[in-house]
Amino acid sequence: MPLSPLDIHNKEFGKGFRGYNEDEVNEFLDQIIKDFELLLKEKKELEEKLKSSSERVGHFTTIESTLQKSIVIAQEAAEEVRRNSQKEAKLIVKEAEKNADRIVNEALTKARRIALEIEELKKQSKVFRNRFKMLVEAQLDLINTDDWDHLMQYEVDTSELERIETTED
Repeated sequence: MPLSPLDIHNKEFGKGFRGYNEDEVNEFLDQIIKDFELLLKEKKELEEKLKSSSERVGHFTTIESTLQKSIVIAQEAAEEVRRNSQKEAKLIVKEAEKNADRIVNEALTKARRIALEIEELKKQSKVFRNRFKMLVEAQLDLINTDDWDHLMQYEVDTSELERIETTED
């Protein structure tokens, strides 16, 4: 389970002879708490942006699907008009074909524009993902340094301390 700012704030360390300066440790922990809270806030904001972007992508996908259906319908309508118009005068045929072409061109133009917007959203999503991944990896690198293991291996020879205490008495 990840640490919360409150976990960091409430962490207490044992005291030892020649231990770390308590004020410096507390100042450092306070800075970690502030930084951690900032990261959590930024993470939440980024998650909200990602959710918004995902909703927009879903919206554009729906529009794309609708446009594809519209293109199919427009093409079917154009074909029907063409078959019926062959029975009529050449003038009616030409005008119907012009209208069908215009509808198809508009639909294709809209579909292209939406496809470009979707590609741009994908690019933005990739950039966001890469930046967020780098941030998380940087934080993991900080946690995974050998300094933590070194601190846990540090042992104090208490016999020396007892001998010093007895000589002072």
